[in-house]
Amino acid sequence: MTDKTEFESHLYRTALAQLDRVAGKLQLEPDIHERLRYPRRALIVSVPIRMDDGKTQVFQGYRVHHSTVLGPTKGGLRYDLDVNLGEVTALAMLMSWKCALVGLPYGGAKGGVTCNPRAMSAREREHLTRRYTTEIMLLIGPDLDIPAPDLGTDEQTMAWMMDTYSMTQGKSVPGVVTGKPLIVGGSAGRREATGRGIVYALYQATRVLGHQLRDQKVVVQGFGNVGGVAARLLWREGCVVVAVSDVKGGIWNAKGLDIRQLEAHVAATGGVGGFPDSEPVSNTQILEQPCDILIPAAIGSQLREDNADRVKATIVAEGANGPTTPEADVILRDRGVTVIPDILANAGGVIVSYFEWVQGLQYYFWRESEITARLQEVMTRAFNRVWALATKEGVDLRTAALMEGIRRVAEGYRVRGLYP
Repeated sequence: MTDKTEFESHLYRTALAQLDRVAGKLQLEPDIHERLRYPRRALIVSVPIRMDDGKTQVFQGYRVHHSTVLGPTKGGLRYDLDVNLGEVTALAMLMSWKCALVGLPYGGAKGGVTCNPRAMSAREREHLTRRYTTEIMLLIGPDLDIPAPDLGTDEQTMAWMMDTYSMTQGKSVPGVVTGKPLIVGGSAGRREATGRGIVYALYQATRVLGHQLRDQKVVVQGFGNVGGVAARLLWREGCVVVAVSDVKGGIWNAKGLDIRQLEAHVAATGGVGGFPDSEPVSNTQILEQPCDILIPAAIGSQLREDNADRVKATIVAEGANGPTTPEADVILRDRGVTVIPDILANAGGVIVSYFEWVQGLQYYFWRESEITARLQEVMTRAFNRVWALATKEGVDLRTAALMEGIRRVAEGYRVRGLYP
C-alpha cells in the first residue's frame, strides 16, 4: 500500500517513525509491520449546524479506528482548530499502543471536529455534538468504538453523545461513551484519573531512581483537568509545586504555591494569573524553571530542539499527548533526564474509562476507593514492566513502552491471522 498524503501531518510522520524504529527492534514480520502502519478505517464527515445568528456553518469531523485486533476501539474526541485527519490518525495509533501497554482489551481510536469551541455558545456546541454523533453513528457502539472526552470536550459533551446515540436505539446505552457525568452512568474517579495516574507513575519513577516523592520540586504546564489534578495530589503528598500555568500564562514561587488557595483563586478569577505572592512566567519560560519534576500537561510539541537543553528537571512526566518532539527526546535522553512517555504517564484516563465501560455494561458500580486502588495496581504493574524492559534492552522508557505496546498488538495480529 502506498503512503496516502491525506494522512500527512508532523504528528503522523512522528508516529510512523516511532513504529518503524520499534518494529526493527522487535524484528516484526514485514506483513504485520505493514498492517500496523495504517488505520483499520477512517471516516470524514461534514457537520452542518445552525448557529445562534441563524446562519448555517459546516464543520469537518473525523473518526479513525487504528486497530480492532484486541477488542473494540477506544479514544477521545477533541474540538480544536488544529484538528486534521493526520493528527487524529496518529493519535488513534498511539491509543492502540497505550491500551495494549496497560493490558486493556481495546484497540486505538480518535475523533475530532475542526472548530473553536471557546467561540461557540453552549447551544451551538450541543448541536455540533449531536450532529457529529449522528454522522459517525455507524462507527460507534459499546462493542465497536467508545469515545471519551479530550481537548475541548468534557462530561457534558459525552452526555450529549450518549443521549443522541440512545435516542436512535430506543433505550439508554451508557456504555457507548465514557467520561460521562455520574448521574447518567459515569464512574467515580474518572475526572481525576489521568492526573492521579501521573502521580502513581511518579511514585514508581522516584522509587527506582532512589528518591522519595515527598519534597520534590514540581512544575506543571497546564493547570486543567490533568495538570491541575496532578498538582493538587502531588502537593498533598508533600511535593513543592513551584510553578503552574494555564492558556494565559504561568506563575512561579520558589518556595512553593498553596494549591488549595490557588484552586480557589482560579475558581474566582478564571485563571492562575495574579495569584498573590507569585511572579508571572510565560508558558515557554515555565518549562525552564528549576525543578525536580516537570509535567507538560497542556498541548503537544512544547519540549523542542530549541529549549530541551534548558530543561532543569530530572524527571519529565508527559501529561499531554506528544509534548516532546523527537529531537527534544534525544537531547533529554543524552542529558540523563528520565522521560515517562505519554502512553504510560497519562494512561490513567483510559484505564478508568475502561472501568466505567465495564460498570456500564454490568449496571453495577464500584466505590471510588476500589477504582483508585485498581488504577494504582494497573499503573504500577505497567511502569514496572516498562522499567524492566528498558533496563534489559538498554533503551529509554519511551522506546520500552512502545516496544511493549506494539509487541502486544502485533501478537494479536499474529494469533488471529489475516482474513480471508
